[in-house]
Amino acid sequence: MNIQIRQATIHDLDVLVPLFDGYRQFYKQASDPALARRFLSERFAHHESLILLASDAQQRGLGFTQLYPLFSSVRAVRTYLLNDLFVATDARRHGAAKSLLLASADHARALGAANLSLATALDNTPAQALYESLGWQRDRQFCEYGLVL
Repeated sequence: MNIQIRQATIHDLDVLVPLFDGYRQFYKQASDPALARRFLSERFAHHESLILLASDAQQRGLGFTQLYPLFSSVRAVRTYLLNDLFVATDARRHGAAKSLLLASADHARALGAANLSLATALDNTPAQALYESLGWQRDRQFCEYGLVL
């Protein structure tokens, strides 16, 4: 499969919405394309994230990553959180996720980021195997917490 990766724009919403909705469904959320469109539109409008889109030769959307800019105060550097990675079911096992991860690292590096981070479910072993095959390392120094507001 010929996979092309490029930075998405607001003009890609029609391709991104079903992918983003599929991503949310993967994480047990109800399908809501209107919510997906609104959420993505807001990210583009406020320049709050960077989305990389994987497509095939026919410009069919295969998957995406969404990166959020962060900063490390201790290290005084820019970092990115790779918050979302999704590949459509029928496009899996063709290299789209790997291509998106590599492109995300290249893009973050080009923007001067010192590192890229992500989190995944503890039982998502296929994703963990892919990350580790590309040099990602599991954090063994810090314990991460969250607070639902």
